[in-house]
Formats: sequence, structure tokens, C-alpha cells
Amino acid sequence: MTPRFADPDTRAIPVRPVPQDGFDDWLAGQDDPTRDWARANDFTGRAGQVLRVPGPDLSIARVLVGWGRRRDRPRSRFAIARAAAALPAGTYALDADLSANDTEEAALGWLLSGYAFTRYKGGASERPRLRAPRGVDAARLEAIACGECLTRDLINTPAADMGPDELEAAARALAESHGAGITVTTGEDLLAANLPMIHAVGRAASRAPRLIDMTWGETGPELTLVGKGVCFDTGGLNLKPGASMGLMKKDMGGAATVLGLAHMIMATGVGLRLRVLIPAVENAVSGDAFRPGDVLTARNGLTVEVNNTDAEGRLVLADALALASETPPDLLVCMATLTGAARVAVGPDLAPFYTDDDALAMALSHAGARVRDPLWRMPLHRPYEAMIEPAIADLDNAPSGGMAGSVTAALFLDRFVADTPRFVHFDIYGWNPTAAPARPKGGVGMGARAVFDALPKVLDL
Repeated sequence: MTPRFADPDTRAIPVRPVPQDGFDDWLAGQDDPTRDWARANDFTGRAGQVLRVPGPDLSIARVLVGWGRRRDRPRSRFAIARAAAALPAGTYALDADLSANDTEEAALGWLLSGYAFTRYKGGASERPRLRAPRGVDAARLEAIACGECLTRDLINTPAADMGPDELEAAARALAESHGAGITVTTGEDLLAANLPMIHAVGRAASRAPRLIDMTWGETGPELTLVGKGVCFDTGGLNLKPGASMGLMKKDMGGAATVLGLAHMIMATGVGLRLRVLIPAVENAVSGDAFRPGDVLTARNGLTVEVNNTDAEGRLVLADALALASETPPDLLVCMATLTGAARVAVGPDLAPFYTDDDALAMALSHAGARVRDPLWRMPLHRPYEAMIEPAIADLDNAPSGGMAGSVTAALFLDRFVADTPRFVHFDIYGWNPTAAPARPKGGVGMGARAVFDALPKVLDL
């Protein structure tokens, strides 16, 4: 889908956010019909309340949306977007003097509320549309929403229709729409190109593994995005139980997220050189599958003992990160649905990230708070490196003990990043388990909007 604001000249129904703080004073300033209607419907400005106020002809004259208490607002992000889900089709306009950040959040939330994954169940119904509020960059918000919707569509598509071939096709379509270059290394050619761990993880599947390499822009600082593209993860020979395999169509959520972020960057013409690397594989089971106990040699020469074939994501990312580091960008960003340990640590709503760069971490955290894309910095605790160093190889892909699983995965990836001034790894979930305003249940982007917002500060654009 392509989220768009309504024509600015279209007649619109006003939507008024009403805070719970000071509600009585606000109500006292309204006309008698509005006061009576609010009281009759127990409207008090609580977050989530949506009240249609009728006019003399009983059509909707205005809409009141509960904005909650100020102290609770961080818990109810995109609260105003609840109106988009509760109102009939038509054109609406914000009627409020909000801060720039709050206005942008409300407008973006409204756009994202129009998302529906309808590939397998017919077309979407007509949705209420919002006129772009005065002062917001409408084209930028539309690009952000389009990038997020691309990410959601890719994650939500079942693996039967979103394997390495289809993920490549999606990347090619994105490249073509923005005039970007793209090359793809597939199957046995991965060995000739010295990408042996991508090949090892994906060789058992009937759909060939590959590395997707997209480039865009000719001037400015260089940004490289690396996204985990495991289109389905059975666990390999360390086979997952059925309950753990049910959501594994989302194991390419890192790839989906960097493609959505790439769209945001290219659609808005950010002045940088962009590279997107996606190792796209399916971790399958066959006689040719890589085995527990195998020792693999990565692109950069490090050897890796495979103690669990279900820790495959870090293997394919390692080759891609090593390749990215050979021409060090100004900023290297890795996105991956990598560990269950991250979900245990911070739950499904926070995007945990790892970096040694304090200034980068602060810029990302501030951006995440500003655009309501919450992040949480995790520690690259170097003393734990001993946990990823087995007896017979340089590295262990799945250290025993079950402790610090997300931290040790990040430390593993860090071994493949050399001479790159700034590196950040996101261990995202990529899935919203419970519907929330502007975020239906299903695939979701995490961290992309924060990275996008932080780029001007991080790269001095």
C-alpha cells in the first residue's frame, strides 16, 4: 500500500485531541451541546476514547480524541491515531495547537493506521484520510510510512511466497524505483566470491542462498545497512519444535527493516552514499545441511565451530559484515531478528542495540524517543568474549550455558567488523504480538525510524 495524506483542499472534519489533565477546564469552555454530549458519553479525555460529536443534521461535526494524562503519554504512543481506526471513511484534519513532535507523531500514526495486510483476503476497505497538518513535511512522513509498510508486507508474507528469490525480487523492485544499482551473488558463486558461511547455511534448501548488494547515491558520507535475510528458519539439524517454528517467516525481519529504511533514505533524497547488504537464505534440513560440530571458515579467515545450527543468523551476517568492512563506511548498521534472549530481556516493543560509540548511542536513543520508535542500549561486555571462544576454532556460534545470549551474539558479530569508525547492531523482534494504535498485530519495523531521524546528526548531513 501507499500511505498518502488527503488533498489539502478537501473539506475536512476537525479532530480535537483532548488531554485528561485539565479536562474540566476544557469542558467548561465548550458550548452546551458539546458539554452535554461529552457527559452523556462519559468522555473524560482518557487515552483511547473517541467521541463523534454530531451536528444539527446528525452528521459528524467534529471528533474528540482522548489524549490521556501527560505522565501516561509515553505509554500510549500514537494515541491520536486511535481515531483513524474508529472513524468512518472521510477526510479529517487535526484541530489542535500541538508541539512539532506531537503533530508529527499524530500525522504519522494516522498514516500507519491505514495499513492492512490484504494479500490473501481481498482488498482493504476505504479508510479515513487526514489532511497533512500545517508545518509538517508531508512528503517525508509519507516516505517514512511507505518504508514501514514495505517492511510489514515483507515480514507478513509467508515463507512459501517470500523465499530468497522473492526477497531478491523485492530488493530489485526497490532499486529500480529509486535508480539504485544492484548485484546478486547466488548459489555456488558464493564460494567463488568468498562468502562461504552464507553458502553453508543456505545450501540445504531447494531455493539457493544469495547475497544481495544494492548501492545508491554518489556523494556524501557512506552508510551501509546489513540485514539478516533468513526467509525461514527450521533450526536446521538442530530442528526447532513446532511451537518455535510458527513465526519463523519473520526471521528475515532484519532484511525487511533495512529495505524499509533504504526506501525512507532514497525517497527523501538524503545526501549520502547508501549500500544495502542482505544475505538471503533458508535454513533447511537435507543430506547437505551443515552439521553441529562442523568448523566453518568465514570470509575474513576466522574459523567458527558450529555448536548449534539454529544459531545460523550470525553466520550469514558475519560474511556480510566482513565484506562491508573491507571498504569501511562512515556508519555500519546491522539489523537482525537474532536472539530470543533479547526478547526475554526487553520484550517485543523495544529494539535493543549494541555499540561501543557513546555519541552514536546517545544520538540513536534521543532520536528513538523523539519519533516514538523506542530503543534500548545493551552492553558489549568484553569479558564475555571468552564465552564465544571454543577449544578447536576461533569462535563458537552458540556458547553453552544459556547466559547473555544476546550479548554474546553481538560480540560474535563484532569480530567481523574491522576498521569501521561507527558500528551498531540491532537485535530486533520484528513482530507486534498484540494490536496497538498504528501497529496492527503482525510484522513491524523496529529501529528504522530512529536511525533515519538520527542520520543528520550522526553523519553531519
